[in-house]
Amino acid sequence: MIKAIIIDDEPLARMIVQEYLQSYPEITVVQECGDGFEGIKAIQQHRPELIFLDIQMPKINGFEMLELVEEPPAVIFTTAFDEYAIRAFENHAVDYLLKPFNKQRFDKAVRKWLDQYMAVQAPMPGDAPVESTTVSSGNKTRELLETASHSPSQQQRVVVKTGGKIKIIPVEDIHYLEASDDYVKIHTHNGAFLKNKTMNYFEQVLDPSQFVRTHRSYILNVQQVTRIDPYEKDSHLCILQSGASVPVSKSGYVKLKAVLGL
Repeated sequence: MIKAIIIDDEPLARMIVQEYLQSYPEITVVQECGDGFEGIKAIQQHRPELIFLDIQMPKINGFEMLELVEEPPAVIFTTAFDEYAIRAFENHAVDYLLKPFNKQRFDKAVRKWLDQYMAVQAPMPGDAPVESTTVSSGNKTRELLETASHSPSQQQRVVVKTGGKIKIIPVEDIHYLEASDDYVKIHTHNGAFLKNKTMNYFEQVLDPSQFVRTHRSYILNVQQVTRIDPYEKDSHLCILQSGASVPVSKSGYVKLKAVLGL
């Protein structure tokens, strides 16, 4: 049995996918979800092989939901027209269904995935080893999320998971970011939160007129700066409204002065 989950805030859209899947007795829908919060819990509980995922949803969108799933399953995206998302799908050979889609287009997407899945489950004698669908779909999904993160709609907030709960952090609430092993620690007025991303990732996606990488381990929200103090050698310290101090390297100081117009 192949387990599938449908994640879409539109009941009609979920019903259509359910109806079309009746042609595939090998696929069983183990749960329907109306938002990304439900979707994360369902994926953790059922460990499905395949999900049908809408992008535009309330609370958190489909891309943000996938960021919080440690081992994402294979995904067939369902979405209304979104030029940026579709370009990301096509760049990474991820299948998507553009709403409204018909049974023929649905069948094409599902059969494509089934062919890949069955090839891994039962390789022909003499065939070279095939990368597992879990690994390959996970890699595809991570690459897709890297591309999608540059969409303007994805740059206004950061979604984190903390203590089993999901928190949405608007970028204007971020004071500074700090490298922390394999994570980035996001400091806000409500505390600090860990995100499984890199400093380079945030340097690329955050607005460079608002966020400056002052040090290899720090990115600073310039709106939070109250003063810049000299430190040892050619370095400085930025003192923030919260009272926190953020180191500024020699090269970081040049970038910071340029953004602040000093």
